[in-house]
Amino acid sequence: MPDFVRFLSGAASVNRSLGTEEQMLNEGIHIIHHQFVLVKRADREDAGQLLREFLKERAGLSRAAITAVKKDGDLLVNGNHVTVRYSLEEDDEIQIVFPKETESPGLIPEPVPLDIIYEEPAFLVVNKPADLQTVPSRQDWRKAVANGILFYLKKSGLASTAHMVTRLDRDTSGLVLVAKHGFFHESFTRMRMNGQLSREYIAIIHGHLSDKEGTIDAPIGRKDGSIIERCVREDGQRAVTRYKVLKETADYSVVSVRLETGRTHQIRVHFSYLGHPLAGDDLYGGKRELIGRQALHCYRLRLHHPITMETMTLTVPMPEDMLKLI
Repeated sequence: MPDFVRFLSGAASVNRSLGTEEQMLNEGIHIIHHQFVLVKRADREDAGQLLREFLKERAGLSRAAITAVKKDGDLLVNGNHVTVRYSLEEDDEIQIVFPKETESPGLIPEPVPLDIIYEEPAFLVVNKPADLQTVPSRQDWRKAVANGILFYLKKSGLASTAHMVTRLDRDTSGLVLVAKHGFFHESFTRMRMNGQLSREYIAIIHGHLSDKEGTIDAPIGRKDGSIIERCVREDGQRAVTRYKVLKETADYSVVSVRLETGRTHQIRVHFSYLGHPLAGDDLYGGKRELIGRQALHCYRLRLHHPITMETMTLTVPMPEDMLKLI
C-alpha cells in the first residue's frame, strides 16, 4: 500500500521499539503522592559510582535538574534518603523524586476539549484541530491547548504544569507533544537539538511542482510593515524545507514536508515563494473557496522516550476538510 494512503484516512497509530521486559518492569516513571518519581536500577557497571555521576550519565539529569532535586525533591536508594555522594552498589534501586511544579504565570486552567491520542506518566500527545491555539496569545489568552492541558493535569491531581514541547499555528492541525514536567521538557529539547525528535507534515498546495521531490533552502524574515507576515529575503534566517509530492489532482498537489529549521510560517512561506501557496492560506496567496484555513497538518511525530530511549512513531490521519480537496 502506498505510504500516503495510510495517513490520508484511518485511525491514529503508535509504533514503538521496546527494550526488554525486565527493563520496563524495573525502571520507569511513577506517580507517588502526586509527584513524579523516576525509578532506576544500578547495574554491575554502576557499582562504586557516586550517585551524582549516575544521575548525569544514566538518568540524564542536567546539573540544574540535580540541584533542583536536591533542594525541592528527594533522592532515595532502597527506600533510604541519601545524598549525591552515596556510592552505588549493584542492584540498588534509585528513586528520584522530582520537585512539585506550580502553574505557569498567566496560564488559566480551562476545560478545553482535547483529543489525546497517546499518554503515559512522562508526556502526552494531542491531535490539535484547526482554529485552536497551542498557547494563549495577548489578544486571545483563553481556550488554547495549553489551558486545556493545565486543567487536565490539575483534575488528575498532579503537581505539574503544561510544557508545550512542540507548537502549531492556530489554523494548522495535527500532533502536539506535551511534557508533564520540566525535566521531561528538557529531555525533549535535547532530543530536538540532536535530531532525535522530528515532525512531518502534509500540505495541499495549489498547482503542480516541476520537481516532485526536493529541498527549499531560502532565508526567511519578517516582511516590512507587518508584524505577522514573513517572506523570503536575503537578510533573513536560514530556512530549509524538504518535500516530496505524494499525489496530484487536477488543481492540487499533496506534499509530505519535513523541516530542518523551524522558522515562523516556514512551510507556508516556502511554497508561496515557489508560486504554489497552500490551499486556504490567503495570507500567502492561497484561495479559500474550498477550505477555510491553510491546508497543513502535522501527521507524524518521531521521538525517543525520555526515560527508556525507545524509538516511538505516532501518526494521525488527515482531517476531513483537507480530504475533501483531493
